[in-house]
Amino acid sequence: MDMDAVKLLQGRYCNSLTEYSRFVTREVNIGDVPMGGNNPIRIQSMTTTDTMDTLGTVEQTIRMVNAGCEYVRITAPSIKEAQNLAEIKKQLRARGYTVPLVADIHFTPNAAEVAARIVEKVRVNPGNYADKKRFDQIDYTDAEYQGELQRIYQKFAPLVKVCKEYGTAVRIGTNHGSLSDRIMSRYGDTPQGMVESAMEFIRICEALNYYNLVISMKSSNPQVMVQAYRLLVDTMVAEGMNYPLHLGVTEAGDGEDGRIKSAVGIGTLLEDGLGDTVRVSLTEEPEAEAPVAIALVNRYTERLKAKGERLKVKENDGKNLSPLTFNLLPAHNPYQYKRRHTFEANAFIGGHMVPRVVVDLSAKNLKDPAILSDAGYIYSPLLDKYNMAEQSVDFVYFADNLPSFNLPGNLKQLYNYKTWLTLADKTMCHPLFTLEEYVQDADRSSALNLVKLKPADIGSDAFGALPFDQSLVFVLETDALHGMADQRAFFFKMEELGLDIPVIIKRSYSFGAAQKSELKTQDLQLFASTDLGALLVDGFGDGIWIDAPAIDTKTIISTSFGILQATRSRISKTEYISCPSCGRTLFDLMVTTQMIRSRTSHLKGLKIGIMGCIVNGPGEMADADYGYVGSGTDKVTLYRGKEAVKKNISSANALDELIDIIKEDGNWIDPENI
Repeated sequence: MDMDAVKLLQGRYCNSLTEYSRFVTREVNIGDVPMGGNNPIRIQSMTTTDTMDTLGTVEQTIRMVNAGCEYVRITAPSIKEAQNLAEIKKQLRARGYTVPLVADIHFTPNAAEVAARIVEKVRVNPGNYADKKRFDQIDYTDAEYQGELQRIYQKFAPLVKVCKEYGTAVRIGTNHGSLSDRIMSRYGDTPQGMVESAMEFIRICEALNYYNLVISMKSSNPQVMVQAYRLLVDTMVAEGMNYPLHLGVTEAGDGEDGRIKSAVGIGTLLEDGLGDTVRVSLTEEPEAEAPVAIALVNRYTERLKAKGERLKVKENDGKNLSPLTFNLLPAHNPYQYKRRHTFEANAFIGGHMVPRVVVDLSAKNLKDPAILSDAGYIYSPLLDKYNMAEQSVDFVYFADNLPSFNLPGNLKQLYNYKTWLTLADKTMCHPLFTLEEYVQDADRSSALNLVKLKPADIGSDAFGALPFDQSLVFVLETDALHGMADQRAFFFKMEELGLDIPVIIKRSYSFGAAQKSELKTQDLQLFASTDLGALLVDGFGDGIWIDAPAIDTKTIISTSFGILQATRSRISKTEYISCPSCGRTLFDLMVTTQMIRSRTSHLKGLKIGIMGCIVNGPGEMADADYGYVGSGTDKVTLYRGKEAVKKNISSANALDELIDIIKEDGNWIDPENI
């Protein structure tokens, strides 16, 4: 490990790695809905209407509040929109709605200073509040860099003084996709650059004795987002700060993908007690966002209730903080991704292989080969053969039941150990042992021997008696209230013991019979993405197994592959980096996203950015292969990576021209050839 990593590990980013504990933050007043401190985790979203459409914005805000929003953000791209916030606020108050409003500012300090006199909070993006992004690489001397910081002070200080006078809060909202050229030149496109971008503005505020701050570190890549928030907390604690955190994955997309990606990022941080307000950014109507955020947050409210506790956070202004302390193995750096090293079992799982997916079909009709269609193996009765889909599972668990039809030759079957012993043909069949069965005088002749464990088993006598060999794979289950941390502790203990055995992470979910099917589906997506995603983003896990009897097989498998995609562990489909729309958006983002998806969803592995405007477009799309960005009324600019290759073309032709670019690059495949 390099010295920078060792230095980072001297600090800590949460209270505990083994039990749920909220990180202590300063209380910040935002209208009459305070955040941080002893307050619950707040829910918010952002309008998508034109800010000059007063009635439309008021009506949409009311729908958002009724859906559960406690703060509503509205874009103010220029002074006229900032001024109109007063009329929007007036009409809301006249209709009995006192929800705090947040002005969203990017390139216009003068609009921010107007808005700060009207609304309860102003969001500024440090990457473009005082800078313009041209993707220039400039080498700054220390003196030149300090000169740039002084220039930023001159731009930002007037807003801080207005906010002090009017009691307005400020969110310093760093976006991975809009880091300034100055930050990029010194720190690169990194979590450290994101943190420093925010810290520059925080230090200016503190120099002016202004502390009514909320901080965010957003990225469309959940892995980067998680690392940036962790590093931010570490950095703040080292400098005696504890400002509340606004959590969100930006440009998460829509539907299943948007929910899974959001839960991987937001849920991972909530698991460690970080986060004081949540915004789930979906390319859907804004009132659809709050219920998703509420479902994520409620798990932690319920967790405290189950422990018989209420949230108890001592008052602390951040000036008397001491570094957080807990044991962290030197091999694990929470600020940089590194996959846990394991051996490769039977050239199939572990090592450099992608994480595997397991599904339980033991309760299905094992006389009908069609049951495998949802598992990604499409059976053709006419040809008596199977065709594989992009999302084909790797293991099917049959428990003690035997299918009465032939299975695909590349699909591995799992049976309980005693049933496996009875099989005549064990070619593609493998046993699932209990720990005791494996330790006893058992038949371990299979090319893969899977052993069920709970995290606590690692300290048992049976575990100590395990005969280790290169066929061994652990299936790690937990029923602990804080299950992710329970399983993480197991991985830490494995590293401490020097064990490089592959591990399949298994989580089980039950849902009440009275719960609607769509809620069951969303809860599974959110909970599994949090529990499994939080381990995968840290490089833990060689496979995943989601058990949810109340959920259909197709949804379980789609969720499994979605989690692997969101954590960048295994790519099985096209990824869309799609912004949630706002008053700056220059086309119908939901319709456009679906249109692009309908013609490109077969391009496995490609990342396509779909942005309503230029604010975060080129930057966030630096992580994408291609981009589609609104650049004017009925105008679109197309990107290859972060390079604009076709500017201001008609939206009627834009998708065809995007496909032409993909074809020119040799990345197009005709759907009928898949």
